Amino acid sequence: MKPFQPDFKGARVQASPNCGPRVGCDAPDIILLHYTGMPSAEGALSWLCNPESEVSSHYFVHEDGRIVQLVPEVMRAWHAGKSFWAGETDINSHSIGIEIANAGHPAGLPPFPEKQIAAVAELCRDCGERWQIPPERVLGHSDVAPVRKVDPGENFPWGSLFAAGVGHYVDPVPVGGGRFFQRGDRGQPVEALQSMLSLYGYNVEITGEFCAATEGVVAAFQRHFRPERVDGIADMSTVETLHRLLTALPRYR
Repeated sequence: MKPFQPDFKGARVQASPNCGPRVGCDAPDIILLHYTGMPSAEGALSWLCNPESEVSSHYFVHEDGRIVQLVPEVMRAWHAGKSFWAGETDINSHSIGIEIANAGHPAGLPPFPEKQIAAVAELCRDCGERWQIPPERVLGHSDVAPVRKVDPGENFPWGSLFAAGVGHYVDPVPVGGGRFFQRGDRGQPVEALQSMLSLYGYNVEITGEFCAATEGVVAAFQRHFRPERVDGIADMSTVETLHRLLTALPRYR
């Protein structure tokens, strides 16, 4: 990859060879957030630029808020892997990938520094405005690859990003009692839950059976939108939070 001018004016360029042309998509319409999940930011950045890794992202955000651009936004970075959102399966072609330096679950989910989150918010706002990306298509890796991926994790401050003008979010309904659905349950209420998750964009088959795949999607939803308890059980807090999110979408207003 030859040197290029950054798309985001505050970024330093460190070109990664791990990219190619977008396929069947002229412009990105998703912003996809990741944590690096590695012990050091330097090691993670080096890996994303190593041709042997066959992984990359468009941007890398250090703990202190410094932003590095690895791949031009017009190109397809390799960050999503096997994934799905709202009918699309080539999420790499449809997205701008942002890797956030954080050791993640292997290190016990360390907090994201305020400077880092402020930088992520500024970057997302800039990308979203330039490419006209809808707020509800600012997603986590775990949203598009449930079970397989868990980043950026349940400690990621989606609410803070929303307060800064990024993403789609509602205050989660507090965890409490009431009816719930879990693996092994069957029937129309499970089918309704699967339908709502599918309408939002998740990859879930509408069968009326609460299977392992459905459990994984529910856990992914909780990780992003109801992180107080991530257990894959669709309690009333989970279902009501999902309903509020759907109601708040522009296409359902």
